[in-house]
Amino acid sequence: MMRQVDQQAKAGFEAPSEALEGWRFRSSPRARRLSARVHLDGRVEIVLPRGTTAAAVEAFIARHRRWIDSRVAERRALDPAPFPPSRIDLPAFGQHWRLHLAGGSGAPRVTALGTGLLSLRGAGDRGAMVGALREWLRAHCREPMGARLGELAQQHGFAYSAVHLRCQRTRWGSCSRRGVISLNVCAAFQPAPVLDYLLLHELAHTRHMNHSVEYWQTVESVCPGWRTLDRELTGGWRHVPSWLFS
Repeated sequence: MMRQVDQQAKAGFEAPSEALEGWRFRSSPRARRLSARVHLDGRVEIVLPRGTTAAAVEAFIARHRRWIDSRVAERRALDPAPFPPSRIDLPAFGQHWRLHLAGGSGAPRVTALGTGLLSLRGAGDRGAMVGALREWLRAHCREPMGARLGELAQQHGFAYSAVHLRCQRTRWGSCSRRGVISLNVCAAFQPAPVLDYLLLHELAHTRHMNHSVEYWQTVESVCPGWRTLDRELTGGWRHVPSWLFS
């Protein structure tokens, strides 16, 4: 028996019966192949290229089920990251921040006291504190990510119209037909070469709004080691602190 699992999946697609309850099936017109993602909290997401059949998904799950199950078990066995964190490391920028809990009243807010030192002031529950840290991260990443994107665009002759920063669970970046590039601030937790690959990946979409042979030739021309970096980026969620989405 087949059953629908995710409203965001491509219309008409129904998940195979062997899928676990809670698995998410997401159709992506930009995906080149079927892929499985196991998130920090143990959630499983199957990404489907356009036109994927139920039979192809069943075969994919059968091939990778042991790996998926083992990753889910690993994720669920991990102790949750302590919160509030004592430090926040941003390898993409070579930065390391210590977090000081200043207490006080009012809504939680995060300010930089100096190089490498943050202050979390105010009162509130965990969700409010996470929100304050997330807003600081988004604001803090805007300048270095935007500057690096501009440097790479100028270096390789790309043009884009604007850049937006978001904090997302599943997507590293995107590029619209108007040349608006959206980046996930979670990329700040990746090594600098991986961030550069992400930026070049999205810049290449300003010339090719697809994943055609020509697109990947463009990526190859500006980032010869992209295959290794792409694998690192795909697995890069392990570097993102679990509290960020708690």
